[in-house]
Amino acid sequence: MTDYTQEQEMEIEALEAILMDEFKEIHSGESGLNTSNRCFQITLSPQDDEADYESTTLPVQLGLIFAHTEKYPDEPPLLNVKSLRGIQAEDLRILKEKLQQEASENLGMAMIYTLVTSAKEWLSERFGQDSSIEGAQAEEAAKEDIVVPHGEPVTVETFLAWRERFEAELALERAKLMPESALTAPKEKKLTGRQWFESGRASAKGAAQVTEGSDEEDEEDIYFDDDDLEDDEEDMLEHYLAEKSDSSSHSSRRAN
Repeated sequence: MTDYTQEQEMEIEALEAILMDEFKEIHSGESGLNTSNRCFQITLSPQDDEADYESTTLPVQLGLIFAHTEKYPDEPPLLNVKSLRGIQAEDLRILKEKLQQEASENLGMAMIYTLVTSAKEWLSERFGQDSSIEGAQAEEAAKEDIVVPHGEPVTVETFLAWRERFEAELALERAKLMPESALTAPKEKKLTGRQWFESGRASAKGAAQVTEGSDEEDEEDIYFDDDDLEDDEEDMLEHYLAEKSDSSSHSSRRAN
């Protein structure tokens, strides 16, 4: 004769050792089962390793509730499922029917852990797939939000070409801003020492230095070339001596 009570107790001890914190005994009044026997709840989620996740971060959680009947496992256990987070009533109905079908197929052997494994796989297929789809949709949406820069990438060659164009455009703009007279008027030619002397500007310069309140800007307009000045000094000396010689000859003639 089979000792159902002993077999059921052994199964509960095994489930406690395997499931640990996910396994707990609850009051029959909150089980949703029509029984006065001991009732238990097992917390399940789609993840393969719940230890790596905090309960507050899980997308869905399921409570698998069961109670042994008098002749379990030769007759199926009492089963119920409830949503602990994020599972709709229709999904709960589908899962409950699935588990009841499997229980009837596993009569004669302890089956609660088998039902736990099946429920967990169903959650992973049902909500894991949805999570993957949602993740893919979120990824596509993120791609649409990415701003793709337009134009060709900057390289050394393209930068040098751009800089050359920029400098040419800058020079053109500067030319446009310059007065027209500055562009068309010829530059003042430097005076040689002789030309400056013969033009009378030397005397004017000397007078300007003596006169009070004279403008110094005239001095800035005169340019000298040192080499030309040395050559012209010799020319001016010869010119002076020649003029003086002519003057002396005229005086001698008058005296005679």
